[in-house]
Amino acid sequence: MSSTPAPNTGEYLTFTLGDEHYGVDILKVQEIRGYDSVTRVPDAPEYIKGVINLRGTIVPVIDLRLKLRLKDVRYDSFTVMIVLNVEDRVVGIVVDGVSDVVPLGEDQVRPTPEFGAAVDTRFISGIGTVDEQMLILLDIETLLDSADLGPEALLEVAA
Repeated sequence: MSSTPAPNTGEYLTFTLGDEHYGVDILKVQEIRGYDSVTRVPDAPEYIKGVINLRGTIVPVIDLRLKLRLKDVRYDSFTVMIVLNVEDRVVGIVVDGVSDVVPLGEDQVRPTPEFGAAVDTRFISGIGTVDEQMLILLDIETLLDSADLGPEALLEVAA
């Protein structure tokens, strides 16, 4: 019997975007902060809100709601920024609110459904279930490595 966990099992930081619940691998989370102002970067895509100075590190900030093409972007007292450390890069993602850290076992994670070419599911690593609630588990590396948000684009923004 292998002691290596199955893919997509482990602990996830859960957060909300609108009415949907998402999860990101807790091992990628550096910190959670309240959303405050960012320095806009000229000519950046709409979903790149800008950059912040985090203890001497210039961190690009992405509005995940805009990146995933969700409607009704709003910022209120619950809006937070999750600072992630992904492949030696530090990136902030803006979400509507953080919920909890939940452990997910093999029996709680299902593969991403196939939608055909109409829906881009590259960023989804699976669907988790916790107490009848579904969690969309994000593959944050794939999300941040997508062509429009690859290492070069983030470095340009952070420069």
